[in-house]
Amino acid sequence: MSSLVFHFSVSEFLSSLVSEFLSSLVSMSTYLYKARDENGKLVQGTLDALSPAEVADKLRKMGYMPIQIREAIPGINLEGIGSRLRRIRSEDIIFFNIQLANMIESGLTIISSLRTISQQTENKKLKRIIEDVGRSVEAGSSFSDALAKHARVFPKVFIHTVKAGETSGKLNLVLSRLAVYVEQQEELRQKIQGAFFYPMILLSAGLLVIILIVTFVIPQFVEIFKESNVSLPVPTIIVYEFGVGLKKAWYLVVLGLGLGIFGMRKYVQTKMGRLWFDRLQLDVPVVGPLVRKVIISRFSRTLATLVESGVPILQSLDIVRDVVNNEIIGQAVRNVREGVERGDRIAEPLKVSEEFPPDAVQMIAVGEETGRLGYMLNKVADLYDTSIKFSVRKLTTLIEPILLVILGAVVGFIMASMLLPMFDMIKTLRSP
Repeated sequence: MSSLVFHFSVSEFLSSLVSEFLSSLVSMSTYLYKARDENGKLVQGTLDALSPAEVADKLRKMGYMPIQIREAIPGINLEGIGSRLRRIRSEDIIFFNIQLANMIESGLTIISSLRTISQQTENKKLKRIIEDVGRSVEAGSSFSDALAKHARVFPKVFIHTVKAGETSGKLNLVLSRLAVYVEQQEELRQKIQGAFFYPMILLSAGLLVIILIVTFVIPQFVEIFKESNVSLPVPTIIVYEFGVGLKKAWYLVVLGLGLGIFGMRKYVQTKMGRLWFDRLQLDVPVVGPLVRKVIISRFSRTLATLVESGVPILQSLDIVRDVVNNEIIGQAVRNVREGVERGDRIAEPLKVSEEFPPDAVQMIAVGEETGRLGYMLNKVADLYDTSIKFSVRKLTTLIEPILLVILGAVVGFIMASMLLPMFDMIKTLRSP
């Protein structure tokens, strides 16, 4: 029996090697092309094909007249580097999603919609990508496969949900759901960023004023005090020495901060460092509960969108694990996936992980029992979005006075270091 198994495994291995070798002989290459459309406009891009003749055939089917076709050579592509340096904002993808959903809902075809959107897009990098997606669809690729070629631009959620919509024949409905989803996610992101905008401005302005006083104002007063033979108190000496040292060795301070930030980022990129940082995010007082709520909202909203769009649950959980962007919660989602693969429900491993609040787990369990998982997940996301709104307001109300107290204490100490020797100087001048 063992020899039979061994013979089967060896033969399977050899057949896989042969198939890989044969596939390598007929593997597709990427070709760069230039062509003219029916209006004479120059069009250029890339296509995957077995030969230049196949590229030319695809271009003719798309209504283009080939001018130049050459195989893409791996190496340094200056144009590609320049293209990567141009930034595609999240708002650009959101507008693309909303426009596409509305056009498909209105009855336009994918190709017509992509052409119209590319003409209206101001971001040149995104414009080229949309045009390339349109050409791939014209050449016979599915919309999801064309999007997958630009996975660095289009999120996994978008690509897999579109694929599910194509499979189910409900692409217009799926795109409408996606448009709502991305709007809600962007609204949540803007809400959190807006809450921290004023405190960061306050902190930056306060630090700038303190540095100017310490490095330029205090040394001038100290020189006056020394000329008047006034003895300097300890606070004045501390502030003066700090300012002089900062002025002389500011580049060392900047270098030290830069190295510290660089070292921390490198450490966070390691598995151990990422786990430590993500755990710190969840456990830090005041901010930790808000971070957890944001992650739970994102988890629930994304999973609801994927499930309602027809994406298989195991594949949905794989996508959600990446979307939550936290290794601690990601491990819990991984355990959920393993449990679902064994036949468990989602709520059971979520409860065991103890990373999700009981109310969220209970609502998900009710959704599974009633067969309305997507609906209940959206309700969980709505509940936590409302909770996030109040938490952000509370956090902002708490941060601003704390910053004012800290900055006030520092400025007060600096002012005391200036006034104390000034009083001594006035006493000296008054004495006969």
